[in-house]
Amino acid sequence: MRRALAVIVFCGIALLCGAARAEEVVADLSSHLVAITAGFTGASVVLFGATDALGDIVVVVRGPDREMTVWRKGKVAGIWVNAESVTFGNVPSFYAVAASRPIDSILTPAATALYRIGADRLKLEAAPGVTPERAQRFAQALVDEQQRAGVFAAQVGKISFLGERLFRTTLTFPGNVPTGTYLVQVLLVRDRDVVSGQTTPLVVSKVGMDAAVSDFATRRAAVYGAIAVLTAVVAGWLAALPFRGV
Repeated sequence: MRRALAVIVFCGIALLCGAARAEEVVADLSSHLVAITAGFTGASVVLFGATDALGDIVVVVRGPDREMTVWRKGKVAGIWVNAESVTFGNVPSFYAVAASRPIDSILTPAATALYRIGADRLKLEAAPGVTPERAQRFAQALVDEQQRAGVFAAQVGKISFLGERLFRTTLTFPGNVPTGTYLVQVLLVRDRDVVSGQTTPLVVSKVGMDAAVSDFATRRAAVYGAIAVLTAVVAGWLAALPFRGV
C-alpha cells in the first residue's frame, strides 16, 4: 500500500514539473503522519520532488522547539552530583539534514548559518547571563547528547536525483521520536546559495489506546497517579492470596 502511494505521489510530482517552473522547486511526502502505536520501533517517510532546472537540494527536518537544561557533573565530598547547568529555550525536539552533495561543497558558510543547516549551526539560545563561551560549550554537549539519543541525526542523509530534475530521499524516525508538528524544509541551491524553498508539515502523533492513555495521564496526572498506585496495591494483594493459608 505504501509503495503504491509513493508511486502515485511520484507520478503526480512528475506531472507538476511544469508548475515547478514558477516555484522552482516542489515536493511532497508519501505520508504527512507518523503514527505511533503500541510496539512502535520507528518509521520512514519518502520525500519526492522536482526542480525547474539544474541545482542541488537540501532537506532540513525540524521537530517542535522545547526548553532543555544541560547539566555538568562535578564531585562534591567525593560524590558525583549535578554541579552546573545551562538552559536553552529553542531546542528542536528532532533534527536531521539530507543533501544531494556534501553541504560544504554546495553552500557558503554564510548560507549554512542563515538557514541553520547542520546541528552545529542551530543557534541555540541560552538563558540570560550565560557567557558566549559557556553557552557554546554546553550547546555542544547538548547536541552530543541528542545525537546519542538518536533524535539529532549524526550524519547527513542522501538525496538521489532520478534524471536531472526529479529527486527523492527517505526520512527516518527512531522509535523514541518526540510527538508534535514537524517542519520539512526543501531548499533549492545554485551557485552555492539558496534560490528557492518550500516547507511542508509532518505530524508525529500517538494513535489508538496509547494516545488515550497518554492524553489521560497528561490532563489528569493526579487521578492517573492514584489509579496506578491503586492498581499496584491490588495486584500485590492478589499475588499474595495463594500464600495466605500457608
